[in-house]
Amino acid sequence: MATDEAHSPNTITVPKRGPVCLANDHAGFPMKGFIADLLAEHCEAVIDVGATSAEPVDFPDVTDKAVSMLLDGKVERVVLVCGTGAGACIAANKVPGIRAAVAHDTFVARQAVEHDNINTLCIGAWIIGPQIAADVVRTFLASDFSTEEHFRRRVDKLAELERRAAGAGDGTR
Repeated sequence: MATDEAHSPNTITVPKRGPVCLANDHAGFPMKGFIADLLAEHCEAVIDVGATSAEPVDFPDVTDKAVSMLLDGKVERVVLVCGTGAGACIAANKVPGIRAAVAHDTFVARQAVEHDNINTLCIGAWIIGPQIAADVVRTFLASDFSTEEHFRRRVDKLAELERRAAGAGDGTR
């Protein structure tokens, strides 16, 4: 008889990844150490730019630091932890070149990488516990963008939307 553990995302193979950036606000602080340790198992380095205590900090500030590391080529991916994941995701997606998604299950974590080429994972420390967070992070790290043309075409269209939005302020839209 097969056990549920035989089908657990914990059994997926996570390739060794390059450096990643971890950021959190005060709401994500209680989960930060756990996520940092998990990332350290699978990544060459974990660059932590998040809150160092439960004292209030604004998620747009830590998000900006984290995604800047990605855009500067210092890290391969970013993991953001806040209360719900939503605020950090909104902030991250305001930055051209960032594709962020909130994922509180492994299906979304995998699909968002494979189909949408996300480079930033957002999770809510108030929404999921450590075990599910671990499964989601492992799935995010284990997944790669699909080579299928229709997914590539769609992500190219996202980049075009981004370029048009950037040009909206100069009358080129």
